[in-house]
Amino acid sequence: MDERPMRVDMIVKMDRGDYWNTIRMGAEVAAKEFNVKLNFIAPDNENDYKEQIRLMEESIKRKPDAIVLAASDYEALGQVTDRTSYADIPVVSMDSEVASTKVKTYVGTNNYEAGQKAAQRLVELTGKESEIAIVNFVKGARNADQREEGFLDYVARFPGISVVDIQYCGSDEELAYRLTRRILEKHPGLDGLVSLSAESSIGAGRAVVELGLGGTLKLIAFDNPPEMLELLQEETVHAMVVQNPFNNGYMAVSAAVKAARGERLEDRIPTDTKLIDLDNMLWPENQKLLFPFVK
Repeated sequence: MDERPMRVDMIVKMDRGDYWNTIRMGAEVAAKEFNVKLNFIAPDNENDYKEQIRLMEESIKRKPDAIVLAASDYEALGQVTDRTSYADIPVVSMDSEVASTKVKTYVGTNNYEAGQKAAQRLVELTGKESEIAIVNFVKGARNADQREEGFLDYVARFPGISVVDIQYCGSDEELAYRLTRRILEKHPGLDGLVSLSAESSIGAGRAVVELGLGGTLKLIAFDNPPEMLELLQEETVHAMVVQNPFNNGYMAVSAAVKAARGERLEDRIPTDTKLIDLDNMLWPENQKLLFPFVK
């Protein structure tokens, strides 16, 4: 029997931040369980799709048993992903999809639905006659586009709601802060704001606090960096759409192992999002999502 560990390259968008660290933790647990040698790699910047293409090209040369890819640009990573089939390397898409028919499955959040959840709660908070704005992350990243689309499709049902601004921070907290300040200064009557990633949420939250709008402006955040939990308790953030990155990492490695063995996979392996607010944050199952590093 072949006891050689299976080799899986996991190429993600960034190698820092709670979200990616939790994905890595889930992936490492699965790697241990399935006898996988995991190679976790990423560019320094979530915007850097060219570096991701280079990492994919290097991976194809190394010929791992499978690749897990969280593509930072849906279109730009398509061609290099197609090339994996010539080397007979199965690819599992995780977190955000890629424009390639060679992918065996997608593991991750239903991002369109997550955008709808954020919109539904914001509308409940601001009412059906309101001005709202969006701070998104990387334009062209499939998950960013789908969250925005889900959000906009939901609010389009209400003719009295006007989306006055959409900005992209490129997953840069500092830029998210500056863009949010600009939005709030330009639209002093703004009723609600949604930030669609951890980094954009941290920057947006800081701007809202500094301008003294905590509590009056309704803010929906994404993910659960510690800064957001603090703002949730202070009622500056009114709800957070929280993903399950541990599950994403674990299930992506598990799917990669099956793909490498030639087993058939479902087209999509969805992981849930939860809307967490002050009322439900202390529920035990939500505590596990909010504090994955606490045993």
